[in-house]
Amino acid sequence: MSKPPARIRLADAALALFDERGYEQTTVDDIAERAGVGRTTFFRHYGSKEAVIFPDHDRLLDLIRDRLATSSHSTALVAVSDAVRLVLLHYIDEGDLARRRYALTSKVAVLRDREIASVARYQRLFREFIAEWMGDPTARASLRAELMAASVVAAHNHVLRRWLRGESADPVTELDEAMREVLDLFPAPSTGVGALDGGTTVIAFRSGQHLEALLPSLRRVMESPPGR
Repeated sequence: MSKPPARIRLADAALALFDERGYEQTTVDDIAERAGVGRTTFFRHYGSKEAVIFPDHDRLLDLIRDRLATSSHSTALVAVSDAVRLVLLHYIDEGDLARRRYALTSKVAVLRDREIASVARYQRLFREFIAEWMGDPTARASLRAELMAASVVAAHNHVLRRWLRGESADPVTELDEAMREVLDLFPAPSTGVGALDGGTTVIAFRSGQHLEALLPSLRRVMESPPGR
């Protein structure tokens, strides 16, 4: 049977040593030795022992950014939900490794601080995207974008932590439901006449033509999708 890749062996060794000796008492050399590799190999894969615990945040941010970039104004909120789901699925795919990391960060203050900083990066990315989608530079819109981004991240973290603690058997469905709750709190901003309350806007005008002649054109206008 072939050995797991060095990156995986290093992560397993680091988590095992953190459990046995404590995070502060474990060195990079200890991790490399337990994994059966040299110090150079360790730094080829991880910049520090902290990075062993948080190895994929930059890649996940890139995945979120790429998904958001493929959206249009009308699909922006779908893209936000999809991006959040991508992050959750990454942790689910990690399985036990994600749960071991969660247990460790819950006990080590420096790792909790690092995690909080990482969450702030996710929230900033969503906030910037939502603010651009709103297209409104006012202070009220800026606050709304901040609140919406915070709610998106909070919904994801709530479901993720439930899964990490073994409290959720179907976290993907839970997340979809949580995101619907969030998006219900923040309906899409109005985009002009007809979008003020989600109802029907009727405009009255005069014409020299008889009503029977105008009806086909009026029907075409009324049946056209919004925004066309």
